[in-house]
Amino acid sequence: MDTLYLVIPCYNEEEVLPETSKQLKDKMDTLIRSNKISDKSRIVFINDGSKDKTWEMICGLHDENNIFQGIKLSRNKGHQNALLCGLMTVKDHCDMAISLDADLQDDINAIDGMVEKYHEGCDIVYGVRSARETDTFFKKFTAEGFYKIMKLMGADIVFNHADYRLMSRRALDELENFEEVNLFLRGVVPMIGYKSDSVYYERKERFAGESKYPLKKMLAFAWEGITSLSTKPIKMISFLGALIFFISIIMLIYSLIRHFTGQTEIGWTSTIVSIWAIGGLQLLAIGIIGEYVGKSYLETKKRPKFIVEKYLSDKDENNN
Repeated sequence: MDTLYLVIPCYNEEEVLPETSKQLKDKMDTLIRSNKISDKSRIVFINDGSKDKTWEMICGLHDENNIFQGIKLSRNKGHQNALLCGLMTVKDHCDMAISLDADLQDDINAIDGMVEKYHEGCDIVYGVRSARETDTFFKKFTAEGFYKIMKLMGADIVFNHADYRLMSRRALDELENFEEVNLFLRGVVPMIGYKSDSVYYERKERFAGESKYPLKKMLAFAWEGITSLSTKPIKMISFLGALIFFISIIMLIYSLIRHFTGQTEIGWTSTIVSIWAIGGLQLLAIGIIGEYVGKSYLETKKRPKFIVEKYLSDKDENNN
C-alpha cells in the first residue's frame, strides 16, 4: 500500500487551521479505509515564521493525533521555500506527496483523482482550476493574465495551476537536483519531464483569513518566475536595441535629405521626445540586466533555502 503525505505551508493561518485539519483528516481517513493509501500516510504543516499561534496549534494537533506532523522553519522564507522544505523533508518517508494551501480554496476532493492518476503510472499530477466563478472580475482578470504573461515571456507553466500537485518519490528525488536559490516551483516541476496528467476542479472561496497574494505580491511573484526561468527579457532588450538602431539609420537619412534640400530646421519636440524615450529605455534595460546579475550573485552564494528549527515526526526523533 502506497504512503501519501500532504504538505501544507502555513503563514499566519490560525483562523483556518482548525477547519483545515478536520477536513484533511476526514479525507485521509476515507482514503485509508478504501485501501487507496497506507495507514502510515501523514499530514504535514510547515510553519513559515508565523507571527500568530499557528505553530502552537500545529503542536496541539500533533499531540492529539499522530497523523499530523509539523515542521518549524527558523524564520520566514516565503511560500516556495517553505513548500520545498516540506517536500524535501518527507520525500524519504512517502511514495507520493501532495502539496496544497492551508486555506483549502483548492478542492480537496481532487486528491482522490490525483491518487488514481498516480496508480495509473503518473509521477506528477497537476491540480488545475476549471473555473473561477467565486473570484471577482479583477481577481480573475489579473490571475489569468499572470499565466498568459508568464507563458508569453518564456516560462513553461501549466495554465491555471498553482502549487496544488501530486509528485511521486522519484519525481521528488529529481526535484532535489534543482539547486537554484531563486525558486519558482510552478516552472521547475514541468522541467522534470516524467509522465504527468491533470485533475480539474472548481476553486472555492477562502472560508477564513486573508489572501497571502494581493496584486502587488502577485506581480512580484510573476517577475520572480520570469527572471528565474527565462532569458527572454534579455533577448527583448537586444531586439529593442536593434530596432532603435534601425530607426536611427532612417532618421540619419531623413536628416541628410533635409540638409541637402536646405530644410535644416530640427523640431524641438522630436528631439526632446527622442532623448526621454532613449534615456528611459536605457534605464529599463540596465534594470533588467541588473536583475539577472543580482540573481546570479545570489545563486553563487548558495545560501540555504530554508533552515528547519523543529520537526514533529512520528517519534519526534528530529526535534531540537
